[in-house]
Formats: sequence, structure tokens, C-alpha cells
Amino acid sequence: MDGYGIRIENMRKRYGAGDTAVDALKEVNMTVAPGEVVGLIGPSGSGKTTLLKCLGAVIEPTAGRMTLGDEVIYDDGWKIDDLKALRRDRIGFVFQAPYLIPFLDVTDNIALLPMLAGQPNAASRRRATELLEALDVGHRARAQPSELSGGEQQRVAIARALANQPPVILADEPTAPLDSERALAVIRILNRMARQYNTAVIVVTHDEKIIPTFKRIYHIRDGVTHEEAGEGREV
Repeated sequence: MDGYGIRIENMRKRYGAGDTAVDALKEVNMTVAPGEVVGLIGPSGSGKTTLLKCLGAVIEPTAGRMTLGDEVIYDDGWKIDDLKALRRDRIGFVFQAPYLIPFLDVTDNIALLPMLAGQPNAASRRRATELLEALDVGHRARAQPSELSGGEQQRVAIARALANQPPVILADEPTAPLDSERALAVIRILNRMARQYNTAVIVVTHDEKIIPTFKRIYHIRDGVTHEEAGEGREV
């Protein structure tokens, strides 16, 4: 597809200064197109967590350039004034645990983000219903999180990540607690949602069950990214 959902150029992150400085990211280059799902893998200590925090605007890189959709949001400094709104409205997050709000039902868990972004209640709930139907959990719309299975909770978490139609979703070990069947189901859903909503998805994972499904993989070693062709196995 033309364009990109997210593009990273020569990103670096240094902690500390002087003799105690640590270069967690030395040279990161990534491009993920709208509708594409890529894997990000690497050993512990390679820089995956730091990179994810930079991509999610949780911490500030030391240098580099980041483009989200058609807008440069970082170029040796943030070009966005409201990073909280950036994270809320334009970056979707899926974590290893669903982190659903226990006292809200499924629909309200998803509708909350659009409402916080200023969308009317009715429109936010319509968006939530659309996503739940697309993820085959529409019948659980009024359920409490505690009433859902693990797989259902993760589908709701994916719906929540898509609620504000972000150009990019960052998924951090989304299949780690799941067995093989449910893990592959989550990857199948992420691929389908990426295509349907034109969203770029980056999946950080150690999960050997899902790595063969990626068509492209970024392997990070000692703070440097290396692009590799994946198997692209159908799921």
C-alpha cells in the first residue's frame, strides 16, 4: 500500500551522560505500511522495551525522526504539544494483559476512549458495537470483563486499541499468556483488523508460535534494527 502508518529514521536513545551513559537504541530504522503487521523480536536487553516506549511517546528519544501517518511527530524533539492526546487518539496499545476496567461493561470499556477524545456518547458506543461485531464478540457487549474468557478479553482489548481509528497499533507480547490455538487466533484477528481499518501494527514478541506468521520482521540487536524477511505463514 502507498504511504506508511509509521516511519522511524535513525532513532537513538541514550540514558545518562558522560562515562555512565548507556546507548539503549543506537540506530533504529523501521517503516510499517497501513494495513501491515510486522514482528519486532530480539533478546532481553536488546532495546525492545525502550523502542516501544519511544514509539508510544511514553519516553523521548535522544535523536532521530518519527512520522505517524502523514505528520512528522518527532524530529530531534517532539513536534506535538499534547503527547497525552497523541497517545490517546493516534496510537493504539495492546498489552500482554488486557487491562480492561473491571467495573465497566465491554461496550463502555471500548467507548471510553472516543468519549475522552470528545466524541459524543452515542457515536462512541456505535463505534464500540461496530468493532465488537467485527471481532465476533458482539454477543458479549453487555458482559463484565470478569465474565469473559481470556481470548474474549484480548479481542476486547484489540477493539479498544482500534476505538479512535489510530494509524498505528503497538502490541506488546499480546499472545504470551495464550495457548497455540488462541495465540494464532489473536494474530489472525490483528491481520484482519489491520487490513480492514488500514492500520499499521507492530507486534513485539518472544512467542515462537506466531513468529512464522509475519511477512516482515525487525530484529533488534544491541540497539540496532535489522530487517528480515519472514515466512508469512497463513493462519
